[in-house]
Amino acid sequence: MDASPIRAPWRVAAAVALVCCAAASCTATAPEDRQDSGATARAVVPMTVGDLQSQYQRVIRQVLPSVVQIQASHELGSGVVYDGEGHIVTNAHVVGSEKTFQVTTANSQAPLTAHLVYSYPEQDLAVIKLDKVPAGLRAAVFGDSEKVEVGQIVLAMGSPLGLSSSVTQGIVSATGRTVSEVPGGGTGATIANMVQTSAAINPGNSGGALVNLAGQVIGIPTLAAADPELGGSAAPGIGFAIPASMVKTIAGQIVRHGRVTDSGRAALGITARTVVDDRYRPAGVAVVSVRPGGAADKAGLRPGDTITKVGDRPISTVTSLAEALAADAPGRKTSVTYQRGGTEKTVEVTLGEQ
Repeated sequence: MDASPIRAPWRVAAAVALVCCAAASCTATAPEDRQDSGATARAVVPMTVGDLQSQYQRVIRQVLPSVVQIQASHELGSGVVYDGEGHIVTNAHVVGSEKTFQVTTANSQAPLTAHLVYSYPEQDLAVIKLDKVPAGLRAAVFGDSEKVEVGQIVLAMGSPLGLSSSVTQGIVSATGRTVSEVPGGGTGATIANMVQTSAAINPGNSGGALVNLAGQVIGIPTLAAADPELGGSAAPGIGFAIPASMVKTIAGQIVRHGRVTDSGRAALGITARTVVDDRYRPAGVAVVSVRPGGAADKAGLRPGDTITKVGDRPISTVTSLAEALAADAPGRKTSVTYQRGGTEKTVEVTLGEQ
């Protein structure tokens, strides 16, 4: 299955089983009744359609003013107000290589100008800043990604197809997804721990908000799955969002330091290419160069070695190597199996940082 960041195809990799399979509760509780024994009884009253609709509307009124439309020369996307100083977080593939943008807020009558603070394509995140902060600009509240559960009702807010301040509804379908870009566009990122949702994600939604019913942003919608059997068109009900914890980590560093100082992403410290066997099937990753002092260098890997396994994960392509590293962390030890001169060898590697 493929996944697309609005304009580029992306591939869904293996799902990491880090999900909690508890469905969101659609109940409301009545006031507690005190009994003579001192015990507390709690009556559970089902939530009505009207109650749920009112909750949707409250969340939309609360969060939509924090979701903006971003217009670059050749790209249209969305963004989320990060703080009251005018910082806006979005996707790196929305900003591309541009430095200035036109931003439309839910309440603005005319576009506002903004400039790029920093783009981090490795995680497909970027921060831009309004040149002039309008009165009443409202920062979004970011939730705790660890508390996101399968079955929770979520709303996707953004500017799909240029329709600003649009809202779609769905559930959290899965968590812990690792998604990788396939050749042909986008930033080339491999992103771990993404939130999968059934809320419709369309061109222009990238960089917007995936919101729970508490009014918290739990992710930044980034990718829509594409079905090869449908000619690469979007597969309904399969979209992916960068988790809020990752957004806060990367955006927070950009706001404080003007760049990313701690990626939290594991690296071997090599450049590499995919190699094929005599049947032209991917058969491993050849080491093209080794960064002096990096993890691979310290472990004794050399140009010309062909990596076939990291830990217990078979490695056949550069993408599968990126996915294996995305699932790990800097400083951890793992084994790397490789071929050198027709001989298979295994070494222990302490992973570095990207």
